[in-house]
Amino acid sequence: MVYDNICTAAKKFGLSINFIESETGLSTGSLCKWNKVSPTAKSLKKVAKLLSVTVDSLLEETKDV
Repeated sequence: MVYDNICTAAKKFGLSINFIESETGLSTGSLCKWNKVSPTAKSLKKVAKLLSVTVDSLLEETKDV
């Protein structure tokens, strides 16, 4: 869910997951684990700031219609 929301936001800005990890100081491959493992608040805030979105929007559960 969190990773999926990050991917959606990243796509809007034309950013790669690798770029986001690099710019926020996260290790390579860490974001893809966020659907199964909860990120720290600090890391989540860094990603949200880079993507110009709220932390809440990254945590939102997407609903399949």
